Amino acid sequence: MNKTLMTDFYELTMAQTYFLEGKQNEIMYFDIFFRENPFNGGYTISGGLDEMINYIKNFHFGEEEISYLRSLNQFNDNFLNYLSNLKFKGDLYAVPDGTIIFPNEPVMTIKADAVTAQILETALLACFNHASLVITASKRITKEAKGVPVMEFGARRARGIDSAVEASKNSIIGGCVGTSNTYAGMKYGIPVLGTMAHSLVTEQESEYEAFLGYAKANPDNALFLVDTYDTLRSGVPNAIKVANDYLKPNGYKFKGIRIDSGDLAYLSKEARKMLDEAGYPEAGICLSNGLDEHTIRDLLEQGAKFNSLGVGDNIAAAKERIGGVYKLVAVEENNDIYPRLKVSNDNIKTTTPGFKKIVRFYDKETGYALGDVITLREEVIPNDEYTLVHPVETWKQTKIKNYILRELQVPIYINGELVYNDPSLLEKQKYCEQEYNSMYPEVTRINKPHEYYVDLSDTLRELKNKLIEIHTKKEEN
Repeated sequence: MNKTLMTDFYELTMAQTYFLEGKQNEIMYFDIFFRENPFNGGYTISGGLDEMINYIKNFHFGEEEISYLRSLNQFNDNFLNYLSNLKFKGDLYAVPDGTIIFPNEPVMTIKADAVTAQILETALLACFNHASLVITASKRITKEAKGVPVMEFGARRARGIDSAVEASKNSIIGGCVGTSNTYAGMKYGIPVLGTMAHSLVTEQESEYEAFLGYAKANPDNALFLVDTYDTLRSGVPNAIKVANDYLKPNGYKFKGIRIDSGDLAYLSKEARKMLDEAGYPEAGICLSNGLDEHTIRDLLEQGAKFNSLGVGDNIAAAKERIGGVYKLVAVEENNDIYPRLKVSNDNIKTTTPGFKKIVRFYDKETGYALGDVITLREEVIPNDEYTLVHPVETWKQTKIKNYILRELQVPIYINGELVYNDPSLLEKQKYCEQEYNSMYPEVTRINKPHEYYVDLSDTLRELKNKLIEIHTKKEEN
């Protein structure tokens, strides 16, 4: 399906303005970045690049799209004819999916003609914002689980079918072991997991009969939902009875139970005792019900007994946002790049101009990331010693030595040609874990994390201040 029109209407009206002013061949540079980490956290994880690649790969205006735009009676025929031949011929630089990123860093940079660059904005931001939120939420949750497998159960809570499928995929990058979403399993090769719902129990005459029927239908996946009526007085005893009456005599394994309500810490500890005393120490306990990183941490601190977790809402429909934005940072004329700046009374909304890159410093001895510096693309960072300077409070300075440098952005498209080999889902998961482990624990902790250094080079800071001064004087005049 052609999704090129998945763009805000004003992108098209602005694109027509560029065209009618004869600026359709002007080269523009846009950055995608965000201003605050979600969840009051110390980091964010980038995602959505694979979806961006697919969108750009299929970017074109076919007969159906042109016919629809013409029916709106707002577009010039010459402009529509131009769109009918439009292809992506620009460049895209981006950090790979799974990269740890921080506020105000140019996570992605698009270089393209004015019309194309403008139309791309909406779709690229939609891809980045959703995927990055899901991956970040998943990583926070899976890390707090301390190695206990986390299953993504959020399909019914997601914001639509496509959103649910992409959330399932991106949760794997963040460390989940599988999903309840069968379509996502088929599409992306993700392990599909699941047990039963309360309706299976309430439909039957008795809880025991419901469990027995499920065991006979699914003997190799005999994990029972035990909290429909009374977890400890009914659910767990009936699960054990079915294990004794049917599973064990027929040579099947009692996989375990799931608890989806009540005091999960207390119920899981009591259920564990009951299962062990009944001779089923290998039977697992799965906990679910609105879990997030904070409740999981609390469960562990309270000694809860569980072997797996099912998390839905707080992965697929997390109540946060990334807030990624797409801002013009430069234009190109006759192969010369001219920086552009958006000035705001709110300092956080004043953009950083120019065609830039992000350089990360790693300690040679520990491997931990020491900080990032945003520089103009042509700048060279010395290999022996560098002073990180806060982009606003310049008296905050940190001198570092004995480091390894890494540029975070990599080329994705060059002159309209895809030059990037997108890794597999499990390769992204492994890379994401490596990225997480490269951060000091003080940065990744969920409560009051340490602020990671993200500074501007001297050259870039001076350029930004100069442009702010120029714009301020213009306003005064």
